[in-house]
Amino acid sequence: MRHRKSGRKLGRTSSHRKAMFRNMITSLFEHERIVTTTPKAKEARRLADKMITLAKKGDLHSKRQALSFIRSKDVVAKLFDVIHLQFADRNGGYTRIIQTGVRQGDAAAMAILELVGYQENIEVQSDN
Repeated sequence: MRHRKSGRKLGRTSSHRKAMFRNMITSLFEHERIVTTTPKAKEARRLADKMITLAKKGDLHSKRQALSFIRSKDVVAKLFDVIHLQFADRNGGYTRIIQTGVRQGDAAAMAILELVGYQENIEVQSDN
């Protein structure tokens, strides 16, 4: 039985899983949107919400905890200076998962993981 065992193994070793999620969270905060499989997105959402909660605290210890996980000073600076301001009045639910269908090669369920305030850069052309 697997009672009270949280987290998915995703067919990887623990070191591979840890490295993969570090890279995914770094990319998420850098680009504010990533495309991945649904199970990976659901696991990465947990970690991303924890990092945003650390950024909302804003003290030195929280910054060092975030740096121990993310390992990119530029992304941590963006998280603590820009991203946490978007969620100052929000208590959780910082990310959104949008189902996009299946991958053609292996029929894996795909999803988009994005920050809630994400705005795509769309250029509107006028017909003048």
